[in-house]
Amino acid sequence: MKNVGEELFQALNDLMRVKNECSCAILSECGVSSLTVRQIAYLKTIDGQEEVTFSRLAEITNNSKPTITEMVNRFEQMECVSRERSPDDGRVLFIRLTEKGRRIAHAEQAALRQIVKRILDSLDENEQELLVRLLEKVE
Repeated sequence: MKNVGEELFQALNDLMRVKNECSCAILSECGVSSLTVRQIAYLKTIDGQEEVTFSRLAEITNNSKPTITEMVNRFEQMECVSRERSPDDGRVLFIRLTEKGRRIAHAEQAALRQIVKRILDSLDENEQELLVRLLEKVE
């Protein structure tokens, strides 16, 4: 007979596996299933900035400008980002996510939403409310 801790571990492990499968499916749909965790983190960082320049991204990520330039070049080849000149100063280039880049940056959240939908579809209203109350206690 399993103990409660082991059962909870297995249930959470299964949920994480399904979330990872959903994330992988989303990345595969974007045609970039080989992106690294770090590359996805960079896309999330770009997504989190209103207007980010090469210098600012280097500062945020604690990288050199040449490293950022190389990364942005790669992302451009993958059609994840584009460069846009500042309307105020033509010397300044902003890094912008393309729709594909946004989908990748939001893939983890989209996968989590798929998990939530699966959970809600499998529980009745009382079970849903109970689960929410129980999970709120974990904070």
